[in-house]
Amino acid sequence: MDDDTSDRSRQIVAAAYDLLDEAGLEGLTIRAVLARTGLARRAFYDRFAGKDDLVLAVFAHTLRAAATFFGEQVRDLPDPMTRMHYIVTSIVLGRGSMDTGAGDGGQRRGAALSREHLRLAEARPAELHRAVSPLVDLIATQLGDGMAAGQVRPSPVQRLAVLVYNLVSATVHTELLAEEGTRPDLDRRTALAEEIWEFCRRAIMA
Repeated sequence: MDDDTSDRSRQIVAAAYDLLDEAGLEGLTIRAVLARTGLARRAFYDRFAGKDDLVLAVFAHTLRAAATFFGEQVRDLPDPMTRMHYIVTSIVLGRGSMDTGAGDGGQRRGAALSREHLRLAEARPAELHRAVSPLVDLIATQLGDGMAAGQVRPSPVQRLAVLVYNLVSATVHTELLAEEGTRPDLDRRTALAEEIWEFCRRAIMA
């Protein structure tokens, strides 16, 4: 992908992100993206086959940024289980680059992407798996290190990482949909994050 194509793809994804903040899934239309970016219809279809491809690109951007952010945050933590604790609880809490936001915009975007994640898991599972793979791979790295340190039970590491990701993401989607249109209860979300971590810890520990 040349620089111009890459820049325009990022421009389109950024516009989609903003539209989801402003109006949720109903506001994310190709017409609205073109109006926001000033690009011609052909410029959109040169990069994306349709709205599903755009939503997958939003997932890929969001999860890649999350994996990078979490990876930086856990780099200096003392051991793999501590790093796993940070990653799991941060996903549930919506920290950093994966922030679902406490405001109305973040709630709308979070709920919209939760619906699309569930739909695309059935309609386009292979593409969705590729989109979320940076975060799954980060989890797999911590699990592999944990196995080497004797902290995590021996198991096919990538499969175990997918199981952890699926559990955590399904919980987050349920919470975001339940909270749609309301202010999130941060105390409840913090308690839930620790409960999910304890469940994961018991499932993976050696």
